[in-house]
Amino acid sequence: MPEKTVTLIITRQDDPESAPYKEEFKISSRQNMNVIGALMEIQRAPVNSKGSKVTPVIWDSNCLEEVCGACSMIINGKPRQACTALIDQLEQPIRLAPMNTFPVMRDLVIDREFMFDSLKRVQAWIPIDGTHDLGPGPRMPEADRQWAYELSKCMTCGVCLEACPNVNTGSPFIGPAAISQVRLFNEHPTGKMNAHERLEGLMGRGGITECGNSQNCVQSCPKGIPLTTSIAAMNRETTKHSIKKFFGN
Repeated sequence: MPEKTVTLIITRQDDPESAPYKEEFKISSRQNMNVIGALMEIQRAPVNSKGSKVTPVIWDSNCLEEVCGACSMIINGKPRQACTALIDQLEQPIRLAPMNTFPVMRDLVIDREFMFDSLKRVQAWIPIDGTHDLGPGPRMPEADRQWAYELSKCMTCGVCLEACPNVNTGSPFIGPAAISQVRLFNEHPTGKMNAHERLEGLMGRGGITECGNSQNCVQSCPKGIPLTTSIAAMNRETTKHSIKKFFGN
């Protein structure tokens, strides 16, 4: 299949403090090339459409199979993974930009520290006391295991936060991903022991009450995680937890 020339208009930024600017590139596209492949072509020969040699465009990626979440960016106005965005399926010219919700480090590279701090806040893990062999843990019923697996697909890509209007510089909202992880770990047979601590993490400033129920998150999640279902479930659980605390139970 013959190669064709495609145009990419990339929003660039030299460092966290500098102003963003747009730069246009033209590359030869191959069949089944994804956005990562296009960026690699620019990196190989960093010359813009005016013929000027420029610094290579910087981006982040790792697994290249929509598992790590590192290559999140805005592609033609929508947040998604660059590794699964095929050039032939995108409207031309292709416009690439970093996600707005997170601080930009350089070009398309963002700092997702906010997401990881949110996971720390809600203790999104199963604590293990010691390293000795405790034997097999309790088993989950198959029905519970199936929906828990859906929640476990979260790759901390940040797309749901980018789509959420309540996650912005004027709001401390932790976002839907961390809320859904609380549901995952609180239903785990071992994780239930620390369920109240995770609920407390959701009840503070920037917690679940900051959700405006726009439902953008569930529509944009690349893994199809039922985020709004998790938010509704955690709303119930935090309400019950608050009532129990009020009555001293």
